[in-house]
Amino acid sequence: MLGGGGVAGIAWEAGIVAGLRERGIDLGTADRIIGTSAGSVTGTLIATGADLEAAVTHQMSTDTGPVQTVASEAVMEAFGILFDPNLEPQEARRRVGQMALAAPTGPATARIERIGDRLPIKEWPDRELLITSVNAATGEFVVWDKDSGVPLVLAVASSCAVPMVYPPVEIAGERYIDGGVRSPTSADLASGADPVVVLEPLGHMSPHATLEAELLAVGTASTLVIRPDEATMAVFGENVLDPALWGPAYKAGVAQTDALAESVAAVWNA
Repeated sequence: MLGGGGVAGIAWEAGIVAGLRERGIDLGTADRIIGTSAGSVTGTLIATGADLEAAVTHQMSTDTGPVQTVASEAVMEAFGILFDPNLEPQEARRRVGQMALAAPTGPATARIERIGDRLPIKEWPDRELLITSVNAATGEFVVWDKDSGVPLVLAVASSCAVPMVYPPVEIAGERYIDGGVRSPTSADLASGADPVVVLEPLGHMSPHATLEAELLAVGTASTLVIRPDEATMAVFGENVLDPALWGPAYKAGVAQTDALAESVAAVWNA
C-alpha cells in the first residue's frame, strides 16, 4: 500500500521497494497494490514491472518544469475543511472539490502528459492494482482498477490532482481530484489481505489516527507501516513537490532499507 507525498513520495517509495529487493524482499509480489496520489505512480510502476531506478532517473532529466508548492493559504484552507470534525467526510471532500474546480490551475492537458511521462507502461497490468480518487463535484470516493474502463494514465493523473495546486482531471464527463483528500493511504482497501505493508511518505507530517483506524478496520494481524526516517525527512525538506527531489529521495529510500530489512522480512516472509 503506497501513500501520497508528491515527487519526494514517489521517489522514496521506489527507493524503499528497490532497496528491499536488493536484500531479497520483494514487496512487488503483493497480491493487491493500492496507490493513492504519489503512491498511484509508484504502485503503477511496480504493478507494470517497470524498472524503478530507470524510471526515477528518467524523471531526473525530464521533470524540469516550474516548482510547485502546497504551502499556500488556499491549500491550508482546504486541509482545515477536511479536518473539521463538524463536517461529514463526504461533505468536506465536496467543499474542497468545489474549491479545486474554481481554482485558477489552468487546463489539465499538460499535467496529464507529465503524469504519462512518469509511466513507462501505460496500460493496466493483469493484476490487482487499485488507484484512489475523489469526485470533485460530489466528494464521492472512487477506486479505479483495470475493470473500470478508465485509461491508466487518467486514473493516475486524477489520483495526483492535488486540489488548488493541479487541475482536476476529467473522466467520462466528471472531474476528479487527489485520492489523498479522502485518506493519505486508504488502508481500509486492504481488507482481507495478510500481511499488509504500508509506505506512508508523509507519516512524519500528518496525524496517524486515520491510518490506525483504517488498519484496525482491516483487522489483519500482520501489519507494518514504513515512514521516512530522520535522514529522509531532512532530504524531503518543506516542499515535497520539488522536482529536484527525484534523485535524493530515491537514494534516501534505498539507504533507509538498511535498517528496515529485518523488520520487513519478519512480516513479509512470515
